[in-house]
Amino acid sequence: MPGILPFKMSISDERIHRLKQKLLLTEFPDEVDDMKNPWARGVPLGDIRRLTTYWAEDFRWKTAEAELNKLPQFITNIMVDDFGNYNVHFVHHRNDVEQAIPLLFLHSWPGDFFEEGPKFHVVAPSLVNFGFSSASKKDGFAIDQHAEVSHKLMLALGYNEYVVQGGDLGCLTARFIALKYGGTHCKAAYTNNSLPVEPTKAQHPELHEQLQSTGLTPLELDGLARTAKYFSTASGYYQLASTRPQTLGYALADSPVALLAWIYEKLHDWTDPTYVWTDDEICTWVSVYWFSTPGPAASSRVFYEFENRKPKGAFPASQAYVEVPLGVARFANDTVLLPRLWNQTLGPVVFESEYQVGGHFAAWERPDAVAGDLRAMFGRGGPAFGCVSGRSGYV
Repeated sequence: MPGILPFKMSISDERIHRLKQKLLLTEFPDEVDDMKNPWARGVPLGDIRRLTTYWAEDFRWKTAEAELNKLPQFITNIMVDDFGNYNVHFVHHRNDVEQAIPLLFLHSWPGDFFEEGPKFHVVAPSLVNFGFSSASKKDGFAIDQHAEVSHKLMLALGYNEYVVQGGDLGCLTARFIALKYGGTHCKAAYTNNSLPVEPTKAQHPELHEQLQSTGLTPLELDGLARTAKYFSTASGYYQLASTRPQTLGYALADSPVALLAWIYEKLHDWTDPTYVWTDDEICTWVSVYWFSTPGPAASSRVFYEFENRKPKGAFPASQAYVEVPLGVARFANDTVLLPRLWNQTLGPVVFESEYQVGGHFAAWERPDAVAGDLRAMFGRGGPAFGCVSGRSGYV
């Protein structure tokens, strides 16, 4: 297809060698050593020392790179209104079934999950400022622009109608896609990280009344407790990145260990306790940020833009009611887990699921659950079956 070129990761030996040198020259801080909870102040020194040594001496990037390069990757140029051109890296797994449903899979690596039930053409982009897409150095490149890039990528691939899945940043991007392109192009959305508002008597009187007479389930009570704990003890990263990302960027760009601690803390804290990260998984995840085209500091810019978007703030707009069929998965160990009925403030909820096992990185931790939900939502008999014109997902 013109303008869409095959892509393979190919990090030079020089860059890999320089990374190892920087890791071996790391100067570590000390730590308070009589903590009852060794994670209370951040990542324990012992964990970071061990992972630093492994990353420098035992981890083989070229092995990880070869595995990632098995994915069908491409790069193309997307024009963003008022911002110029950006190279966008993406994975595009085109199913053998021509009538497969175009699925925009945000912030996840797609796998061979869809071997039964409906089939999907999967498109998984690296958002601008992430992975092997371009950096944006222009003020104001906000969630609206991430949505525009993702939408225009689907059009460039010939998918005039599509469905979208996303979690975390992907969820917010999916919400803006539904806001801007819902109905005509975006036919349905599925998220595992919904961020609804509490229904009020003024804005959602019927839903508010229903809430008053509906008791909270154990999962909802636990979710509210987890949400409160997250905002009181684990959201400092957001305050820093959304106010002073450039200051943070000096550490992330110069020190691979700073980047390691920054990311590993979230992998540890936000994942279900039953999921055990391997050292190779951790080092691969962090290496992609370190070797990324825009550099590791660029990924923090999105938080600043969340708060400074015009009109101001990404969250009020993303929490608007949008007439696009919505599927919501609730994983018990997510960072933010609000009562189930609140999701109805976001749009027509046509599909819901709940899982006792799973955390914030659901597509990574529980690909079986996410894939199963997509099959159930879009398959025969599902509430969103046939929502994309002429594409049932079946032969």
